[in-house]
Amino acid sequence: MAGHVEWVLLAYRVPREPSTPRITVWRKLKRLGVAQVVDGLVALPLDARTKEHLEWLGDEILEAGGEATVWTARLGSVRQERDLATRMAAAVAAEYQAVIDAAAEAATAPTAVRRRTLARLRRELRRIGQRDYFPPPERETARAAVDALALAVEVVT
Repeated sequence: MAGHVEWVLLAYRVPREPSTPRITVWRKLKRLGVAQVVDGLVALPLDARTKEHLEWLGDEILEAGGEATVWTARLGSVRQERDLATRMAAAVAAEYQAVIDAAAEAATAPTAVRRRTLARLRRELRRIGQRDYFPPPERETARAAVDALALAVEVVT
């Protein structure tokens, strides 16, 4: 990671009751792959898509009676950027590892199970890819594992 990365930040507070909006916000933040900086402050690398997503989420929070502000910023040091990027990469690395493990487990399963697992793992790779801002080495290993599973499915058919 060279140079400074621009970040988009969402500072927010969602009312405790009702809990549904708070849970919805949490799930959407998780799906986006945000880095939790501190309680009520999340960050993503800045691009038009990430900024738009956090703006939409901020609007939803406001509609739920909460508070939300979207900011763009740079971290104070390269070390802080690296730490944040490393945390984000580690989170998706764990998700890629789960794909790798599932593909290995499915390799010896009956053909129908392999087919279903292959379709699920391909969807999962797409979902993970949408929040993979700092690709870890596990990404290529997971893709290779899914490709190997696809070959195993094709060989049987």
